[in-house]
Amino acid sequence: MEYRTESKNEKPWSKETARSSLCQTQHKFSRMMSDDNQDAFRNVGRKPGLQIWTINNMKMVPVPAQAFGNFFEGDCYIVLYISQNKGSGQSTDIHYWIGKSSSQDEQGSAAIYVTQLDEYLGGSPVQHREVQGSESPRFRSYFKNGLIYKKGGVASGFHHVDINVYNVLRLLHVKGRKHVTATEVEVSWNSFNNGDIFLLDMGKAIVQWNGPQSNRREKLKAVLLAQDIRDRERGGRAQIGLVEGGDEHDSPELMKVMTAVLGQRTGPLKEAVPDDKSSQVQNTNVRLYHVFENSGNLVVQEVATQPLTQDLLHSSDCYIVDKSGSSVMVWKGKQASKEERREALNRAVGYIKAKNYPSSTTVEVMTEGGESAMFKHMFKSWRDKGQTQGLGTTYNVGKIAKVDQVKFDVMQLHARPELAAQQRMVDDASGDVKVWRIENLELAEVNPSTYGQFYGGDCYLVLYTYQRSNQQHHILYMWQGRHATKDEITACAYQAVNVDNKYNGSPVQVRVVMGKEPRHFLAIFKGKLVIFEGGTGRPGVVNPDPGARLFQVRGTNELNSKATEVLARASSLNTNDVFLLKTDQICYLWYGKGCSGDERVMGRAMSDVLSRQDKQVVMEGQEPAEFWVALGGKAPYASDKRLQKEEPPHSPRLFECSNQTGQFRMTEVDDFAQSDLDEEDVMLLDTWEEIFLWVGNLANQQETKEAWKSAQEYLRTHPAGRDPDTPIVFVKQGHEPPTFTGWFNAWDPHKWSDLNNTNLSKSPTVMDGGGYRAPGGPVTSPPLYRVHGGDLSPRPSTPTSPSIQRVWPPASMTLSPSGSLTPSSPAGGTVSPSAGGSGMYLDPELLINKSPSELPQGVEPSQREAYLSDVDFENLLGTGRSDFQRLPKWRQNDLKKKAGLF
Repeated sequence: MEYRTESKNEKPWSKETARSSLCQTQHKFSRMMSDDNQDAFRNVGRKPGLQIWTINNMKMVPVPAQAFGNFFEGDCYIVLYISQNKGSGQSTDIHYWIGKSSSQDEQGSAAIYVTQLDEYLGGSPVQHREVQGSESPRFRSYFKNGLIYKKGGVASGFHHVDINVYNVLRLLHVKGRKHVTATEVEVSWNSFNNGDIFLLDMGKAIVQWNGPQSNRREKLKAVLLAQDIRDRERGGRAQIGLVEGGDEHDSPELMKVMTAVLGQRTGPLKEAVPDDKSSQVQNTNVRLYHVFENSGNLVVQEVATQPLTQDLLHSSDCYIVDKSGSSVMVWKGKQASKEERREALNRAVGYIKAKNYPSSTTVEVMTEGGESAMFKHMFKSWRDKGQTQGLGTTYNVGKIAKVDQVKFDVMQLHARPELAAQQRMVDDASGDVKVWRIENLELAEVNPSTYGQFYGGDCYLVLYTYQRSNQQHHILYMWQGRHATKDEITACAYQAVNVDNKYNGSPVQVRVVMGKEPRHFLAIFKGKLVIFEGGTGRPGVVNPDPGARLFQVRGTNELNSKATEVLARASSLNTNDVFLLKTDQICYLWYGKGCSGDERVMGRAMSDVLSRQDKQVVMEGQEPAEFWVALGGKAPYASDKRLQKEEPPHSPRLFECSNQTGQFRMTEVDDFAQSDLDEEDVMLLDTWEEIFLWVGNLANQQETKEAWKSAQEYLRTHPAGRDPDTPIVFVKQGHEPPTFTGWFNAWDPHKWSDLNNTNLSKSPTVMDGGGYRAPGGPVTSPPLYRVHGGDLSPRPSTPTSPSIQRVWPPASMTLSPSGSLTPSSPAGGTVSPSAGGSGMYLDPELLINKSPSELPQGVEPSQREAYLSDVDFENLLGTGRSDFQRLPKWRQNDLKKKAGLF
């Protein structure tokens, strides 16, 4: 069988090489299938959460939860993740992970199991192919603390995790700021370099060595990984020490330990090693192929290039979406044959090989109706089956956006930030408004009596001030007229910086292009927003007389209405809307047959803003001759009374942005949370209707300066052909509006102030007592060090026990005169606070159903769960620590009451 393409300038591809090894595996697999194998999926859980299997002797073997995140390089894995959608329903993802040293038989078996598991789960899951070192953001999001690559494989007699076993000696090479990986390397100084972080794991003790050129975020991520190893693999009984590579003399005891294990260092360390690959470039070269068989040949026929539209996909067929080799997505129509659906994953792998794409190319396979968010983002528009249609088109290029008629209680906006985000409204628009116009490149205040009147030849700054939590907040809109000069647009941006500085950088800045005004901008002018196509509002300037003027009115209330000047021709009319025709003698109110009563009311109110002349109501089909004369005569216009399609909702996507190589690059963060917003980064949040640029307080100045260009480049290069005039919202760390925070679960407004006291750039010393919480991570056992210039211990809410002394080496270990580290008597290492172990994780019986006076000394009654090990935490509360922290406070308290911890 051959691959044959019908697109131009491409040769037929042989499929035999792509399928030979797979066919051999299928043959072996079918011979080994037994009743036990056929029942392999009976124990697959259907509840939300993560399940992992490894392939051992052609069978799926479950991986214990304590070993999640550990992957042997010689094995293949199947990862099943079921998530609970908001509202109702579940979404399912199946990944098969390929270790770089795994055999072809194991890879083939994993692929076959994935196909069968997909069928077992009803064909709705999205299938993913993952290759070691090139995992997708979705896959990495399951392992927030990072991935650990281990030498060997299960088939070679290795075990994933032996809990509470301390005869361990390994060196982990840690890389990454966003997506952390730790690879087992030779336990030698030869493995070290100046740019990365290394964990020397000795069972009872873990020493983190930070390269002199590593940055703060990398250090924090490594701490979380060390914590994770300690808590899951050592039952919380290991100690963690930290050495700054540039200041090793400040940690003499820790350096003795490292020297005892690694030997004496004989020469300088290697220079920093760059990451294996750059962040993915957003690729605008997207192609859609139809895949089908014809006379024994598999034909891959090019259908279209970007921007793609949903109507190109037919339920009876299968398709491949190719992002120039960066990823390959396969779409299976519900009415496609069973054979085509079953072969989808194999065809994708064969396609990659035939096109000579890298073996690490990401593959996603999905069924009609179960498309991933990334797949939908490849299309100009996407509508899910059964999706409600609204009244309007949102941000279509060259058209006036019609605001959808969503009713909401503005009083809930602050209490429910997710509602504020969905409605793009920070409040009910009852705050204070101040407007300036750019005149001679300077700011000139606009007369309040003309607020809401914007001319296409001008640029304006609109400062909106509102109260939230008894504090003043500001939004600074930069409105750019379509006919304004480049100098005026530049001056508008310059003056915005001046206003921003006046308010100490607190305003949220929003770029608004004429005709693409966001919802809140409409609301603050209370139904009196009028946009003139040209001219200027400058006092004393007489605009040329355009004769008759035609305005299209859209909106159903004061919060969502505006009037926009359009060409005064009959062809501009639309049967679904209200229009105002203003002549020298009279103002006509034209009501299309498809407009609603609310729209007519707003049209009447808008006519009073535009004209003091007499108003004459004209119903569509009953126009007087003078009406058509003013428009230059009758002409065809949009007369379809069907409801216009609303731009469908898209899932929000978060990216880390970088322009360091001269080409705009970004790394997507899947299943994102507030903790993914790095203080050193510029982040881009795409909610489709708006683009948010979030700038951390420690972000590179050059990247901050280029942030606007980066957002515009993102829109310009988006494969779905996005409107380049989509509003861009500039948000600074610590000044996030609810329209931004509402896209994140359990937003913590105090997070940044809690992190201000954290400093990992200094070297450690020995300390007594106190616990440690890494930013975004769980509470650890008391650390072995204090950071100069800043205490890493949490605030008083964090448990401490002043009666316990913490020194290096740990109580359960002995440092011999020669510098070697050996276990001491087995009496050490218990979890009781009065024993000589970690002193942090307590026996649950000491915490459950106890009055505050009955609790051990130093335990904060309202924070009892912080004293549980991760295993006890999950057993008692029914959820992991990180998931628990994302729950609303009332839900946390409810779980704590049920567990007897409240």
